[in-house]
Amino acid sequence: MNQDSIIRVIIPAFNEAASIPLVIKDIPSVVKEIIVCSNNSNDATVVNARKAGATVVEEPTPGYGNACLKGMEYIASLNEGTDIIVFLDGDYSDYPQQLTELVAPIIEKDIDFVIGARVKHLREAGSMTAPQIFGNWLATSLMKLFFGSRFTDLGPFRAIKYDKLLELEMEDRTYGWTVEMQLKALKKNFSYQEIPMKYRNRIGVSKVSGTVKGAIFAGVKILTWIFKYGFKK
Repeated sequence: MNQDSIIRVIIPAFNEAASIPLVIKDIPSVVKEIIVCSNNSNDATVVNARKAGATVVEEPTPGYGNACLKGMEYIASLNEGTDIIVFLDGDYSDYPQQLTELVAPIIEKDIDFVIGARVKHLREAGSMTAPQIFGNWLATSLMKLFFGSRFTDLGPFRAIKYDKLLELEMEDRTYGWTVEMQLKALKKNFSYQEIPMKYRNRIGVSKVSGTVKGAIFAGVKILTWIFKYGFKK
């Protein structure tokens, strides 16, 4: 990879009308294209994303993974190549300005996969719920146990070489997307790195950690993926 690498950003979004323009505005100019994947939004997410300069694709079937896969489908349809894909949430909890830090290990050291780790000392108070913190600890502890991994977070702000992403053959359509990517990267012996990232309270209410049902479902999906791969020959 080099400084001229073509970077595209995929932002899955469900009813993020208030935050999406802020996210898009703060993404560094090194990015070739920003793709917002509206996941059945019924507010002004689509209009606001387009006004802010993003390409918008729509995925009516609910599910975080569904939205990400729709973004990948769009990129696959382009005539122009892509070198690096960055995944970023649309709620403005991450700091899009840090994208250059996130992709630096790929460009400068040829690392395959980089996770933006929401480390405690850089997190705003209340930005992660107790179930999120526990879930991250449990998932990463199990990945360490099964695979000897060094992951400390399932952070959604992440960058990966496009060809490596395709090699993973991603399939999860809901909340297991992030952990599936990390598990498959481990199984395929991809090089990876974590970069400490700032994290703040999101705009609006989380569709996952903000509800008991969402938190439980996400936890089940994450554990299912881990045990599936942990015991797979």
